[in-house]
Amino acid sequence: MSEKTKKIVGIGLFTAIVIVLQAMAITIRFGIFNISLVLIPIVVGAALYGPLAGAWLGLIFGVVVLFTDASLFLAVNVLGTILTCIVKGAVAGYVAGIVYKAFEKKNRILAVVMAAIVAPICNTGIFLIGCKLFFLETVTGWATAAGYANVGKFMIFGLVGLNFLIEMGINVVLSPVIVRLIKIGKK
Repeated sequence: MSEKTKKIVGIGLFTAIVIVLQAMAITIRFGIFNISLVLIPIVVGAALYGPLAGAWLGLIFGVVVLFTDASLFLAVNVLGTILTCIVKGAVAGYVAGIVYKAFEKKNRILAVVMAAIVAPICNTGIFLIGCKLFFLETVTGWATAAGYANVGKFMIFGLVGLNFLIEMGINVVLSPVIVRLIKIGKK
């Protein structure tokens, strides 16, 4: 089998994993939002197949989020929800691939760890930017209802804090292990 065929098959398998993991993720909740375990195959795919594969996997993640977990935001601003979901996933995957490539020659494990760190930072950061740009009035209402006097503190501690830390921890632990196992299997 040619390298191109292997890459297409690999990206196809990771695409299916992203769809299944995100569809199942709506059942794993901490606070208002779910934990995105799907960042793991995005990081692994970006490390194995490059930044464009990471962007593709992130895009698929964003599309699945739109259909499974974005109803609160879709009711407020359809275009803002679509942009936020698509951009946060695609950028997280693309940047993970870029970071992996930047560190790969120095140390592959470090490269995966760094990619596993930047993916949730991009994902969460762009989500927060989307909240500020498209949903600030709604999020302010949620903050007030939750007893927060400051919407910024609510966004950090109420919306994303625990989720972000769990996503980051899971990514940093599992992504390097999975990449290493796949690379060992290829030998």
